[in-house]
Amino acid sequence: MLEVTTSHYVVLSTLLMLIGVIGILIRRNILVLLMSVELILNAVNINLVAFSASLQQVHGQVFSIFVITVAAAEAAVGLGILIALFRNKQTVHADEIDLLRW
Repeated sequence: MLEVTTSHYVVLSTLLMLIGVIGILIRRNILVLLMSVELILNAVNINLVAFSASLQQVHGQVFSIFVITVAAAEAAVGLGILIALFRNKQTVHADEIDLLRW
């Protein structure tokens, strides 16, 4: 039977981080950008919990709870802004939203 070690979690976290970064760099849909940021935050959480468990410390798990809280707030605020932008501009593409330009 294969034992799951910290290196397995690090590989999983690296893959999630890579998918998130590629999603941010390639896509222009704001909703996809928000989901990519969530993937990156989940990759960080996996690392925090994995190293916390391997070091027999609770600090990483507590910090992971804070990261989850910030991610939930970011999602709520981001979706609120996205809905307001869609009502005004009728688009969700990041390239077409230029409200802050003169």
